[in-house]
Amino acid sequence: MQKRYTCQYVRRWVGLSISILAIAITMISPLSAEAYPIFAQQNYENPREATGRIVCANCHLAKKPVDLEVPQAVLPDTVFEAVVKIPYDKQVKQVLANGKKGGLNVGAVLILPEGFQLAPADRIPPELKEKIGNIYFQSYSPDRQNIIVVGPVPGSQYSELVFPILSPDPTTNKEAAFLKYPIYVGGNRGRGQLYPTGQKSNNTVYNASASGQITQITRQKKGGYEVTIDTGNENTVIDIIPRGLELIVSEGESVKVDQPLTNNPNVGGFGQADGAIVLQDPLRIQGLLVFCASVVLTQIFLVLKKKQFEKVQLAEMNF
Repeated sequence: MQKRYTCQYVRRWVGLSISILAIAITMISPLSAEAYPIFAQQNYENPREATGRIVCANCHLAKKPVDLEVPQAVLPDTVFEAVVKIPYDKQVKQVLANGKKGGLNVGAVLILPEGFQLAPADRIPPELKEKIGNIYFQSYSPDRQNIIVVGPVPGSQYSELVFPILSPDPTTNKEAAFLKYPIYVGGNRGRGQLYPTGQKSNNTVYNASASGQITQITRQKKGGYEVTIDTGNENTVIDIIPRGLELIVSEGESVKVDQPLTNNPNVGGFGQADGAIVLQDPLRIQGLLVFCASVVLTQIFLVLKKKQFEKVQLAEMNF
């Protein structure tokens, strides 16, 4: 009986160890990671640098357009939508980490003013929920509730990302004020060309590391190539080409340092944009309405007074 319990304990311990090891490998292995917003969240306290550049551009090197749509003004403590458009040709395919071709994913980071945050689920109206779809939003960090990230999500379904935003109320939040605020957004489509470690992904061009003659090209069993370059004086270098890339050189060809050995597989890229929004005081709107109404009434009274004056003048002339 004791031996049976011991075997069960060992099996459970081994199974748990394997699960923990698999999770750890998945978390630390950059080649299998696809959740690119996590890279920025782990390495940068603030995703927007002092120069104005958003840090996603450190890994997504190709420049692509992105568009931001927000209301011109919003009232305090109200839910509104911010739309991020990430256009691209949905017919193209990208090289995945395993070397195969697949669709592009998209992601975005929305940097809001202090006090603005993601709207609670119970405050989002049904029509806005329908626009959002099944997207999962998260704050950049516990201390950065005003920065919202989303992705990766399938670009074929979500080339337009709708963010539900809750505006602050200056009457309860002393850090907020009725002002005009800037909003920044960064959006990418497809995988990056670099990992945070500086290592190249298989979604970029690989160049020759030295000048010389290609003496041998060996295809690897799991995909990819080894390109052997004779640099002279019996010295050789071997450039490793990961799977998914196509060689544009052949054996016997002479190459120069930094000359491309492969095609450029990248079809995605990153872009950033900015906008502005006014947190409007309701009392100002009411005051403006009262002022407009008073101007209209004044004009009406002036016209009536003029008509009355003309009638009196006409009556005196007839008399």
